[in-house]
Amino acid sequence: MENIRSRLTFGNKAEDVKLRKRKSQLYAKDDPCPLNCGALGFRLALFVVAFRLINCFLVQSSFVPDEYWQSLEISHHMVFNYGYLTWEWKEGIRGYSYPLLFAFVYKVLYYINYDSVHLLKWLPRILQTLLAAFADVKFFFLVGSLENTDTAKWTFICHLSSWFTWYCCTRTLTNSMETTLTTLALCYFPLPGSRSQSSWKYLTLVALSVLVRPTALIVWFPLLIYHFWQEENKLKFIIHRCALIGTLAILISTTIDCVFYGKWTFVQFNFIKLNIFHGVADFYGSHPWHWYFTQGFPAVIGPHLPLFLHGCTVAFRRYKMMAYTITWTLIVYSLLPHKEFRFIYPVLPFCMIFCGISLASLKSWRRTVTAILVVSNLLPALYTGLIHQRGTLDVMGHLQSLCDVSGSNNLQPNVLFLMPCHSTPYYSHLHCPISMRFLECPPNLGDDYVDESAIFYEDPLQWLRASFPYKSSLPTHLVIFDVLEKDISAFLQGNNFVRTTEIFHTHFPEGRVGRSIFIYERH
Repeated sequence: MENIRSRLTFGNKAEDVKLRKRKSQLYAKDDPCPLNCGALGFRLALFVVAFRLINCFLVQSSFVPDEYWQSLEISHHMVFNYGYLTWEWKEGIRGYSYPLLFAFVYKVLYYINYDSVHLLKWLPRILQTLLAAFADVKFFFLVGSLENTDTAKWTFICHLSSWFTWYCCTRTLTNSMETTLTTLALCYFPLPGSRSQSSWKYLTLVALSVLVRPTALIVWFPLLIYHFWQEENKLKFIIHRCALIGTLAILISTTIDCVFYGKWTFVQFNFIKLNIFHGVADFYGSHPWHWYFTQGFPAVIGPHLPLFLHGCTVAFRRYKMMAYTITWTLIVYSLLPHKEFRFIYPVLPFCMIFCGISLASLKSWRRTVTAILVVSNLLPALYTGLIHQRGTLDVMGHLQSLCDVSGSNNLQPNVLFLMPCHSTPYYSHLHCPISMRFLECPPNLGDDYVDESAIFYEDPLQWLRASFPYKSSLPTHLVIFDVLEKDISAFLQGNNFVRTTEIFHTHFPEGRVGRSIFIYERH
């Protein structure tokens, strides 16, 4: 390289042009940002923020109950002192650190008298969106430092076009925050070739992800072992970094939990004890051991799967640690009976690196493949975001009108949800203390165990007659899925309930979840 510099200085003009071109080629792979990094970063940030905000507002469906019941409902209760806390918060297996983030937003809105229901619903999601956008930008430059700008570009296209990332990254799910923090931590992890390595930063981000969701340790365990193995001063790494950051994180989180629980509570221990040793997670369903390999992972990675498999063959030697981490995560989660798509979401950015390398290596075919990739991901992204399972959110918009007027015959509104438990959000999407009730379904944690939901669905008509023997005790509004209507029609007719609203929910009704949601009002 020094020889090139000297010849550029003393050679003739024609040679200078050739050598400058050669120099540019030599530096291309080493330089993750051949354009001005500040200008590129600014333009990229503007584009990604705009893209993710569009992403945010085009996701108007529900995914899983935890999106509200482990975040927004808790935040609403923390700030406005009314709402409903699920059994997890009564047993102390959930931490307040994550809901505290949104509670801060709610508190600011409350102080400036702008706590409208629309802002309470959307500002937490916008905050999650901005954090996801920041992680996206950092991810681009990470791949640029590991490979080159061209590969980073194709990897970024793969990342932004992922239907599952579109579906999840702007939601107020602990899994979404876990994935965002994991992506940021990976940007500072000591990967060979990375230019932003910082043990303090990545370990702090890992600690935060574990506080948000203790299972984040599953993803990071092999990476931490790898770093420990590569570290020259292993004792210093363990004591001065891992132990120090871990202890501080636990102290801060435990202090927050003790303040809001009002007693000594070690959430991480309670979480592991109930979910692993007592098998509480099994209560919410189980799948065969191979589910992640045969259904879960193929669905999450979607149309990117062929690129991922090809990328593994192309870049396995360079990124075998990432491949091992993906495999390890799938295997560990496969050993747990209760399985969900969102649990493996944090490894999706790892997969996108292999997809991007594969796409970059296709040369003349990559534009065609990209077009196919974008279209094949766009359809499920828009369908799941705008159409599938949107009814349980839309119904809360209809019920919100009850906050402004009293029920029929001057009765105060009293809403009963006869649906699988936690089907809808709750007070965070109404923001008024009207009386509401739903069928409860806590796991078996004691001798006085009652699964109200299971008892109801065994004989819905009998449960309703026993629960409401007098007309004065009847609710003013019933919210049900259409599949239940026939079973309780005698109760509806006998008590003058009239269907006032029908709301589309899904094209794929299953079991107790119907195609539409009905709102009945008593006259």
